[in-house]
Amino acid sequence: MLDNLEIGQSEAFSAAVIYVNTPRDQMQTTMTAAISELMATVNKQGIGPAGPLFAHHKRQSDGFEFEVGVPVSGSVNTIGRVKAGQLPAATVARVVYSGAYEGLHSAWAEFYNRLNTELGAQMTERGLKPGPTFWESYVQGPESNPNPETFRTELVVPLIDV
Repeated sequence: MLDNLEIGQSEAFSAAVIYVNTPRDQMQTTMTAAISELMATVNKQGIGPAGPLFAHHKRQSDGFEFEVGVPVSGSVNTIGRVKAGQLPAATVARVVYSGAYEGLHSAWAEFYNRLNTELGAQMTERGLKPGPTFWESYVQGPESNPNPETFRTELVVPLIDV
């Protein structure tokens, strides 16, 4: 289920990130390991988390190429795969998806469909189009409540000049 779609601004923030390039069928295992490593590192360094986990997708083909990250409150010391990163400030289209992570693929498809149908005219008027990257922030997940119906994931697409 998707909430109301909106165009707004995102603010840049510093993060600790791990680069991931994984086949689709190994996504859950790969991401779980990356999150564990990331959280252990930011906790050990005393810099986070300072916000929800996110996945910043760079490219999608047969698999996924992305950074899994978490906002931090200080400088990141590179340890293992963990390095400093950030999410950029941008004009974005965003919506909140409610439900299990297994539904994210369908939620993204619905989001892009609604983006074109509901906000297409507004984007055209403003000289904007969806950019090549996107991210999802895991606002509320299993750490809050194990019931997947309570999970909230913000889906975000930066909008770029036409």
